[in-house]
Amino acid sequence: MSKAISIFDTTLRDGTQGEGVSLSADDKLKIAKKLDDLGAHYIEGGIPGSNTKDIEFFKRVKELNLNAKVVAFGSTRRKGSIASEDANLKRMIESGAQAATLVGKSWDFHVHTALQTTLEENLSMIYDSIAYLKQNGMEVIFDAEHFFDGFKHNPEYAQAVLTKAHEAGADWLVMCDTNGGTMPHEVYEIVSRLSGSLPHAHLGIHTHNDCELAVANTLSAVQAGARQVQGTMNGYGERCGNANLASIIPNLQLKLGYECVSEDSMRQLTNVARYVSEIANVNMPINQPYVGNAAFAHKGGIHVSAILRDSRTYEHIVPELVGNKQRVLVSELAGQSNIVSKAQELGLEFDPSSANSRQIIEKIKDLEHQGYQFEGADASLELLIREANGDMKELFTFESFKMLVEKAADKSVVSEAFVKLNVAGTSVYTAAEGNGPVNALDNALRKALVQYFPSLANMHLSDYKVRVLDEKDATAAKVRVLIESKNTENTWNTVGVSENVIEASWEALVHSFRYALLQEKLQDEPNVVHTAMHGLSNH
Repeated sequence: MSKAISIFDTTLRDGTQGEGVSLSADDKLKIAKKLDDLGAHYIEGGIPGSNTKDIEFFKRVKELNLNAKVVAFGSTRRKGSIASEDANLKRMIESGAQAATLVGKSWDFHVHTALQTTLEENLSMIYDSIAYLKQNGMEVIFDAEHFFDGFKHNPEYAQAVLTKAHEAGADWLVMCDTNGGTMPHEVYEIVSRLSGSLPHAHLGIHTHNDCELAVANTLSAVQAGARQVQGTMNGYGERCGNANLASIIPNLQLKLGYECVSEDSMRQLTNVARYVSEIANVNMPINQPYVGNAAFAHKGGIHVSAILRDSRTYEHIVPELVGNKQRVLVSELAGQSNIVSKAQELGLEFDPSSANSRQIIEKIKDLEHQGYQFEGADASLELLIREANGDMKELFTFESFKMLVEKAADKSVVSEAFVKLNVAGTSVYTAAEGNGPVNALDNALRKALVQYFPSLANMHLSDYKVRVLDEKDATAAKVRVLIESKNTENTWNTVGVSENVIEASWEALVHSFRYALLQEKLQDEPNVVHTAMHGLSNH
């Protein structure tokens, strides 16, 4: 049996049914291009004619010249009607999509309860609809809705549904675990039985994650004979989500030896998963397998010591195979190995036997005892290590700042920040407004520095989080502020801690600007900082 697997992505249709997921037509087109680059064979775009976004998508997607087949989604003709007169089927044909996903009932309970028709009429609805789409030149993927529940309740009828779809000319017969309640061993047994009874049919699998088994059920189906897998990127979908293609693809290809995408495309998997997360504006879980930020992160000193000798000791694959990378987390649990690994990652000479290494470990432990957390603030950690290593040159120093917050009679609130810095011996004083204290500080600090460092104009604050550390102290509690910043090339995180949220925010902001300038220095010649300092002193 062939080891080639057809990847069917339904992020743009089934994925958008997930809570909090909403995609514009532009969003859908961007994601479609990214999925095509990954090597998806089918990209389901939506329901033609159901809304203006999907109408626009099917109209504009032709301009992308995708390698993947664009798929339109719809259901079988209505009971007691004629397929050629069904508006839904006509819209699927008129969409210009190369393929159609046609969903039909395969559970007799649904036929009687939801469709309120006979079992025979349901079979006719399936046959007529598929035959009509085939007559109009479309490839047809038949999704047998609630197939596994239907098979367990009435196996003869569920199988008759697939047989009828096959007779009508369906190119793929896809078994759906629509309620997500089937177990992996059940999936394997049922798909194996269908593989034997329909030897010439191309079988597929579509699972949901209500029992946290969508990926496992998909793998079971493939091992039993299914050759198309349907899912969404990052597992987006209704209720608990769909099967996660970001896990399915590497599991099938790297673990089980199936052919899903090219090796080069596989190395784009992490990038694609995170890109889709950004466009969908849904935070990706850091512990998501394969593509998550913590998928190959190591914190315990014993673990880190081992992976420095051989990464296979605590990593099940080489992270780069899926475009991810190994990370060493530095915290109060860290040993010397963590610091050495982090320094090596930064390209720094670091003697593990030196007192310097022990001093940094102790400083990190002390700071984390105060409430700092560097696991999610790599930029602050890098500044700390470079400073201890004598690798940092201060381009500006803080003198003072003050804040004003005014609430007007019209209920508008305006924040104004005043910042005083020393840049290479020159005192710089600026003021700026913002829609909140932190935004005002950010604007004032940028205003003070951008005249000396123009690249900072491309940097902006992209996320801001506050965590109360001592809840029992109420409003006097110490807080930790985590700031995410971006420029045209990178994203980084910095941290600040204080009893005063403005002070904590200021600390994280200053770290962010220092890191941005450090990255600019590292991209240029080694003496760029000294040159810049010399130029500033003569300003």
